[in-house]
Amino acid sequence: MTTSSPLSGLPPCPPHHDWRYWLRNFGILLVVNTLIGALEVLLDPHITLHDAMLLSHSIGLSLWALNIGFSRLVGERPLLLWRLLLIAPLGVICGLLLSQALGAPDLLSLHSAPPERLWRNLGSSLLIGLAATAFFVLLYRLHASTLALAIEQQRAAELKQAETAAQLAMLQAQIEPHFLFNTLANVQSLIDRDPALARIMLEHLNDYLRATLGRTRSARTTLGDEVALLEALLGIIGIRLGERLRYQIDVPDHLRDASLPPLLLQPLVENAIEHGIEPALAGGTITVQAREDNGLLRLSVTDTGIGLSPAPGQGVGLANIRERLANLYGTAGQLQLFGNAPSGVRAELQVPYRREVMQ
Repeated sequence: MTTSSPLSGLPPCPPHHDWRYWLRNFGILLVVNTLIGALEVLLDPHITLHDAMLLSHSIGLSLWALNIGFSRLVGERPLLLWRLLLIAPLGVICGLLLSQALGAPDLLSLHSAPPERLWRNLGSSLLIGLAATAFFVLLYRLHASTLALAIEQQRAAELKQAETAAQLAMLQAQIEPHFLFNTLANVQSLIDRDPALARIMLEHLNDYLRATLGRTRSARTTLGDEVALLEALLGIIGIRLGERLRYQIDVPDHLRDASLPPLLLQPLVENAIEHGIEPALAGGTITVQAREDNGLLRLSVTDTGIGLSPAPGQGVGLANIRERLANLYGTAGQLQLFGNAPSGVRAELQVPYRREVMQ
């Protein structure tokens, strides 16, 4: 019984320049050809191992080469019917001729074997070639579908990342002008009545701008960079609100190199000031804390202001933060709001703890 390699039916699959794909499939082709040749020896006592290997590899490689050539002519479309009617029979005949040229018996000659054995060999080879071609064309289609799905998922992820970056830029555009205009207006009002305090506010503004430079233009920053920005931000607002604002930043030094997306903490601090501290007659205290817990970085912004508003949706950028956390970390990134006893709000952030690698 003369057989062909199943892998001979597999049309070349993109990308053509991926040598690892070709090397892997060619190696599998040789292995399968060898196994079929060994099986042929077990099923047909009239054939030697040498002849069986020549026949199996010749037919398998012929079908493989014809499929590649056919694909070069018509493209990567499987075209199952044409491969069944054209490639499989032609590949079996070419393989038999090639094996004969290499020293195997001439199975196409009526003088080399009884007619019934000749037709049995040809028929079995053709059937296996047809089945192999059909099976691996379907396998090609599955691989092509998987590849297309992977490309589509990558494209969707890139679009989502671009959308998130655009949202981040919009959030930054929302925060920066409002904050800068207010700060400059406060500096202008302080110049005449308290020049020293105006100078301090300008120094804080300079620190804020220095901390901001480049931070929001990159996808990652560090907790230490965010803390430096918050210190400058709270210093500026502290001058404006005076004794009505007190703040504390409790971030251990060993956590300051933790990797963190930009603009996560600043909107929470600004929300605490705008919706918690400023509306309260006596003001309040803002506390920023960071802790590491079982591979998670837990950040909190707590205020002692007027507390949670019954009207939903207040606050700058909370929906943006939640969406960015979901895109970046899945369920591992969370933002939750709680009431703070006896008054105020506690915003808790959770992200995976990763240390930023310094270049």
